Order: sequence, then structure tokens, then C-alpha cells
Amino acid sequence: MDLKGKRVIALGERDGIQGDAIGKIAQAAGAEVVLQVTHCFV
Repeated sequence: MDLKGKRVIALGERDGIQGDAIGKIAQAAGAEVVLQVTHCFV
């Protein structure tokens, strides 16, 4: 997937995929990560 020129908000969950992992994948695809957080959605 090509995300060049796109801005991404990476919302992760503590017990699932964390925000920093989502952010790294988005950056590898060419996106600019503007917000990266991991929360517990219980």
C-alpha cells in the first residue's frame, strides 16, 4: 500500500496491536504519523 503524502493517526490497544507498531508500518508505507497512542479500551 502506498501512503506517500498521507497523514496517519495510529490508534492502538494495549492487548492488541500497539500504536507504535501501527505507526512504524504506516511510516514504512510512506505516511507521516501525526499522532500515535496506545490505550486500554476496556
